Amino acid sequence: MDEKQRIMQLRRELHEHNYKYYVLNQPTISDQDFDFLMKELQELEARHPELDDPNSPSQRVGSDLNQEFQQVKHKRPMLSLSNTYNEQDVREWFDSVTRGLGGEPFEVCCEMKYDGLSISLHYENGRLVQAVTRGDGVQGDDVTANVKTIRSIPLVLSPSSSSTYINKVSAEPQLFPVEEEQTGYPDSFEIRGEILMPWKSFERLNAEREAAEEPLFANPRNAASGTLKSQKSEVVAQRGLDAYLYYLLGDEVPFDGHYENLMAARSWGFQIVPKADNCIRKVKTVEEIFDFINYWDKERKNLPVATDGIVLKVNSQRQQRALGFTAKSPRWAIAYKFKAERACTRLIDVTYQVGRTGAVTPVANMEPVQLAGTTVKRATLNNEDFIKSFDLHLGDYVYVEKGGEIIPKIVGVDIEQRPIVAQPVQFITRCPECGTPLVRIDGEAVHYCPNDAGCPPQIKGRIEHFISRRAMNIDSLGPETVDDYYRQGLIHNIADLYTIDVQQINGDGSREKSARKIVGSIEASKQVPFERVVFALGIRFVGETSARLLACHFKNIDALMSASIEELQEVEGIGEVMARSVKNYFQNPQNLAIVERLRQYGLQMSLSEEQMSASSDLLAGKSIVISGVFEHHSRDEYKQIIEQNGGKNVGSISGKTSFILAGDNMGPSKLQKAEKLGIPIVNEEEFLKMIES
Repeated sequence: MDEKQRIMQLRRELHEHNYKYYVLNQPTISDQDFDFLMKELQELEARHPELDDPNSPSQRVGSDLNQEFQQVKHKRPMLSLSNTYNEQDVREWFDSVTRGLGGEPFEVCCEMKYDGLSISLHYENGRLVQAVTRGDGVQGDDVTANVKTIRSIPLVLSPSSSSTYINKVSAEPQLFPVEEEQTGYPDSFEIRGEILMPWKSFERLNAEREAAEEPLFANPRNAASGTLKSQKSEVVAQRGLDAYLYYLLGDEVPFDGHYENLMAARSWGFQIVPKADNCIRKVKTVEEIFDFINYWDKERKNLPVATDGIVLKVNSQRQQRALGFTAKSPRWAIAYKFKAERACTRLIDVTYQVGRTGAVTPVANMEPVQLAGTTVKRATLNNEDFIKSFDLHLGDYVYVEKGGEIIPKIVGVDIEQRPIVAQPVQFITRCPECGTPLVRIDGEAVHYCPNDAGCPPQIKGRIEHFISRRAMNIDSLGPETVDDYYRQGLIHNIADLYTIDVQQINGDGSREKSARKIVGSIEASKQVPFERVVFALGIRFVGETSARLLACHFKNIDALMSASIEELQEVEGIGEVMARSVKNYFQNPQNLAIVERLRQYGLQMSLSEEQMSASSDLLAGKSIVISGVFEHHSRDEYKQIIEQNGGKNVGSISGKTSFILAGDNMGPSKLQKAEKLGIPIVNEEEFLKMIES
């Protein structure tokens, strides 16, 4: 056998061993033997670069090179599911499906709802070609290089060799109701699922970060998300991510049944459920649904990954199409969320964190306790009023809750166990970072450190906000890099970013490529539009929407800076608190100096000519509701178009609504209310013609 043939053989063997170990949990060789085979493959591939294959098992280790994430539009939107927390809502959903199908019998596929990061995997001719995050549902990040390091995701599929599969629920062989050749995978398909960090990997990662005195991840979902967005696939490979797949899509999927398609995908090598039975079941009655929910409400604690509920889907794709979608979610599926778990532990002390806006948040430090599958040591206490509402004392035994997606919080105190010598928790009066006396604005529950120009967490927090995707989108930088530059004295505020040069950040000369990329990304941010620059400034209370409203109204930074509180409040959606915050920001000489520097460095300080020409008062005085899915523009883009033309976006229909901009699958309740109130319905084409005129 020559070396080229050996490479192909090793690749086949290692793909098979990966599948047996990570998906089936049935390894047939030792770790040492696996490592020997991998080393042999890497050595042979190094001698034969002409046989390079991006889906080789050797690619699982990742790369230490920085990468950029490209935005990719989903072929089919990745919509979210409607959530419910009680059985009555489940019954109502089941009844609505019955009505929607005109009484036609249907089956429901019950599945675990895994708490991770949604992913879409695309396969062509049995090979993984692209992996895209959910993003905003319309488009997401191409994270293919990182996903290839997750060993439970097959890079290359083996055709199904049998027309039978084992039903893990009944443990009995079940025949596919089709010919054998139809169980093979299609030439082109998409399979969606969840990228997760197992509890074991999460505990190990946080232990490593704690030893290194780095901030801990709040939960496995945050850890998985942060890991998958790492700029280095080598880091992803080291953190032990996993994946479960739950939805097969394509023009030629084998079956009408969702459950049957998942079983087929499992036979191709995909991990559909954890290494435990009963994680997926097909039922016909609402009582069977509740049996599934009640079983897993208790047993989920024994799973290797975080779960926060149950997903219910009408099994037949034909019936799914008949039921259709609302504006945000399918009518044929719903998510039942488990109630938060609760545990009791002792409060040791209270520490305080300072955010980018200067808000000071108290944190409870407790004796470690197991909760929702992980060890909990800390919980948020929100503010001084929250502490007083529980009359918290140091040494108290407190009840802690943690839902699947939230940071743990204290929900009660066992007064009977309070030590006699316990002292009440006293909220601090000075900033724990810079020592400045704290202030509390009338009407607010939060204490602030007013030293925004000299308090390190605030400075670094504002820089991190400034570089974020929805602000200036300087994606080559991250919190760790910002902290490093701050410690070196390279940056003290957001304007200093534009003074960084390659030589300053090239270190010993080995990071020139990375340094040039960072400087290039900073330079490219000068083209970010004015409304995002306003948002990036980090003015307290000013979010994305508010920044866009202010930018569209005042047109340029000079008009915005000189606006009075009364003039600011004339902008629809800008109240007194926000108006005062904007005014205070631009009255600060240090902020004015930063803005002036940003102007000199070439940032966009006014609406573009295109935006100015697109502005009009065509929709002045009109309140418009957007509903449905659109073809030509996203919902956010239509919101911007409405604002540019003087209109007002509103979220709910009332007698004051001027008209509804309706796309496909407009919600029936909105349609019914619009008809009842006599509100005009304007489709996408009519609206675009209206604007063009």
